[in-house]
Amino acid sequence: MTDHQRNEAADLRQPDDAEVPAPRSGLRNPQAAVRGLGAGTLILEAIVLLLAIQPIRIFSGHVSGWAVAAVITLAVLAIVLAGLMSRPWAWVAGAVLQALLITCGLLHWSLAVIGIIFAGAWAYAAYIRKTILG
Repeated sequence: MTDHQRNEAADLRQPDDAEVPAPRSGLRNPQAAVRGLGAGTLILEAIVLLLAIQPIRIFSGHVSGWAVAAVITLAVLAIVLAGLMSRPWAWVAGAVLQALLITCGLLHWSLAVIGIIFAGAWAYAAYIRKTILG
């Protein structure tokens, strides 16, 4: 083997695993991807909450004012929190939002159902976050 062939073979070799750490994902910017996942989940939740106002108002009877106020407040909180996903405490605040929504099930049962569904979606988003970011 000539010197030229040895140099070519050395160039084709892969670096050792100790030299270059393997990325956890194939994403170019995993932080931004995870923030987008959390923000998208919260925006979707806000849309569903706002669409739930009319059925709650029609079917709930005497507590409709409180239930509608709670839905609007939670939807606004979800939108604001979606904009703050770059903060380190935002994921915990999102979990608290899900707990508040489930607690609002005391005002109307449909809020508890929506809360359970989105708590599951939030838990899955947190799992994806942990998988991507480590």
